[in-house]
Amino acid sequence: MEHMPDDNSRYKDVDYWEERYKTEQCFDWLGDFSKFQHLLEGHMKKDDSILVLGCGNSTMSGEMYSAGYRCITNIDYSSVCITNMSARHKDCPGMSWHQMDMRQLSFPDASFDVVLEKATLDALLVDEKDPWKVSAQASCLMHQVLTEVSRVLKPGGRFLSVTFAQPHFRKRLYARSEYSWSIKHHTYGDSFHYFVYVMTKGEELSPEDAALQRRLLEEAKDPPTTITKIQENKEDYLLNIDL
Repeated sequence: MEHMPDDNSRYKDVDYWEERYKTEQCFDWLGDFSKFQHLLEGHMKKDDSILVLGCGNSTMSGEMYSAGYRCITNIDYSSVCITNMSARHKDCPGMSWHQMDMRQLSFPDASFDVVLEKATLDALLVDEKDPWKVSAQASCLMHQVLTEVSRVLKPGGRFLSVTFAQPHFRKRLYARSEYSWSIKHHTYGDSFHYFVYVMTKGEELSPEDAALQRRLLEEAKDPPTTITKIQENKEDYLLNIDL
């Protein structure tokens, strides 16, 4: 593919995205909005205030707007992306675009009913080789983002995460009581399955997820001595890790 980087680690490099967005019009990781719309409708109301993390040049926000969601705030750390997408949707009142780092959101506490991301968090894990033990650096990065997501969610708000990451891997990152949310998930796709995680602010972890959190804390005290190696795929970071 024309815009694939030479090395998967570049998916975390803002300069890569700045250059890519200069020529690429749109790209939708994990399918367009219609593929998982039916799963989100039970967790998003048309009048909800929605924050989209790492919007990129996806058609998702525009398709959501056409479906009746009219209060959508989009952020991305690429200035080129935000300039292009803002111009493209200039006739969509209620939709806004901001260059911003999702590790340091500039919004007040409890600002949004819904925070939505699609494959954005996956890009933070492109260097990971062992799905059972995410590196300390990646864990810290994810924790920064998830802490901010929890902070800007209103009580009862939902964090919706669309990803290729299987529950036995991704729940290891989401199941932390300090985020003050419960976790559920749905599946979509035919030959290849993707997942929609629903975290509801103000609800407790299920007994199963609370047990997972306790087990992970114990593992952190006594780390395993063996590491599972996963072969890199230079063509697509979605195939590089099984998270």
